[in-house]
Amino acid sequence: MITKHLPRTILISSASIMTLAIVGIAAQTVDWSELTRWIPPGAEDAAPEDDGRLLGLFGQTQTLEEAPQSEAKPVGPIVSKRGPGDAKRPAPSSQGGLMSLHSGPSPKFLSPSGGGIHLQKNTRIAVAPQADRERFASEDPNPLKRVVKDPVSTFSVDVDTASYSYTRSALAGGRLPHPDAVRVEEMINYFDYDYKVPEDRTTPFTTSVSVVETPWNPDTKLMQVGIQGYKVPLAELPPQNLVFLIDTSGSMAQANKLPLLQQSFRLLLSSLRDEDEVAIVTYAGTAGVLLEPTKVADKSHILEKINALTSGGSTAGQAGLKGAYALAKKMSGEGEQTRVILATDGDFNVGLSDIDSLKKYVEEQRKQGTALSVLGFGRGNYNDELMQTLAQNGQGVAAYIDTLSEARKVLADQVVSSISMIAQDVKIQVEFNPETVAEYRLIGYETRALKTEDFNNDKVDAGDIGAGHNVTALYEITPVGSPARKFSDLRYGGETTPETSINASLSGELAYVKLRYKAPGGSESELIETPVSANARDIPVSETLFAASVASFGQLLQGSKYLEDWSFEAAEKLGRENMGADRFGYRSEYLTLVRLATVAER
Repeated sequence: MITKHLPRTILISSASIMTLAIVGIAAQTVDWSELTRWIPPGAEDAAPEDDGRLLGLFGQTQTLEEAPQSEAKPVGPIVSKRGPGDAKRPAPSSQGGLMSLHSGPSPKFLSPSGGGIHLQKNTRIAVAPQADRERFASEDPNPLKRVVKDPVSTFSVDVDTASYSYTRSALAGGRLPHPDAVRVEEMINYFDYDYKVPEDRTTPFTTSVSVVETPWNPDTKLMQVGIQGYKVPLAELPPQNLVFLIDTSGSMAQANKLPLLQQSFRLLLSSLRDEDEVAIVTYAGTAGVLLEPTKVADKSHILEKINALTSGGSTAGQAGLKGAYALAKKMSGEGEQTRVILATDGDFNVGLSDIDSLKKYVEEQRKQGTALSVLGFGRGNYNDELMQTLAQNGQGVAAYIDTLSEARKVLADQVVSSISMIAQDVKIQVEFNPETVAEYRLIGYETRALKTEDFNNDKVDAGDIGAGHNVTALYEITPVGSPARKFSDLRYGGETTPETSINASLSGELAYVKLRYKAPGGSESELIETPVSANARDIPVSETLFAASVASFGQLLQGSKYLEDWSFEAAEKLGRENMGADRFGYRSEYLTLVRLATVAER
């Protein structure tokens, strides 16, 4: 990676560089503009807490100065391109990021062995790249579709939010996230929207639809489909049995991993009721029960065990899962809900570790009555692909905890929706009317796509929704006759007309939205149907436009080709002008993230 002749190059480790940077005495003058080192993105999190770093935005630690990223040529995170039922694990790769040390007098550095290292003018220090083990479950963005050829769009709901908080972590660290780490539906669904709430349990969902002009293309329309779940007070939930499955391997030692995990579980504990029951299983080189099933009323004993957690060893995830499920089965009782909550920074590297096998194992346990949710922590070893697969097949949510504020959101403010399910196998199908809509594209949900015939097949699994959850989907649609049309007319078999339509009386509709779901534990689905008119306004316009801002932000981070000359500045302006209610400040924080992306882009 050295591009010109240098008098001397010293190859040492990242840890040695930190020692060199901190301990030194004056020596001869050094050209500090030539002194650089290689650090893989995320590896700075592994540095000692007293390494002189500054506490950055949202609680992230940041280095003092970064050299232009254009000088580095990283390989990038490992990305798994897959659909809902196709998970493959690629081989590890490596990546590096360029970081410059602070300027100042040339010091005499001390090596780890205590000997001095004198740096002459134009001396360059290189550190070998380290493996970046981060993996992402991703798929190519949904393409534009022609209604006369492909009028039906079908997908599974997604209530996960991990992509948003991971993106926040990257931006707080001064860099854009890898495009494949961005799932737009998880960005959009990070926020609550003003949807009509079901009146009682007999109808667990309401469906709301609005159509507005697309902010980035005045010749197309944006159709927002909103699903709102019935809100159940915590006091009305059945008794909860929770097994905390905690990764205590050596990689969990950093401040944004095990210590943040401990704080997060303290928050969850404060949100539970005295009659709920908690157990703790830990895993590193081996797995074991740290806390036998204990009523939350005995908080002091539970907190004592949480506070005693330490890290060390490899990652025996399979043994941990088996131990947690065995304990959960022992805790289960009539009319109670049981869930394992896995908290980890990444891979299972001891025992059963391939995703397909883990998926089948989690599915079997789910059928026996134990759900699984996954909380991700830290950077560098983060395995998004694994977490998404486990949560999707365990009837749970996948969240990425990057700050204590995020832990509060997931485990305190939204504790009911995080631990209690009101519907399972929830699917959405939208049929577009070829008389009014020429083209469409679904924004996001690439890894949740289903076949058209899967919608009516109750044997096909789909996403689950917790009490009070809402789900949002956005379609960009091109009306018939719009200059925004991308497809040319066909020579044989053009657009339908009222005379050739199956039902001419429906010619004013844009689309027909269908929702299928099963009651918890049920085997047969229920159907909710909603026609969509061209002037549908079930949702306040400001809410749709804020969702559009978030959707455009995610697409910009992905490098989408569908946004014309839209920019981060335009996304920020649209969001700021349509903030709406912001009870917890999440929307204000979003605007800050867009501004950070603007700076990182430059």
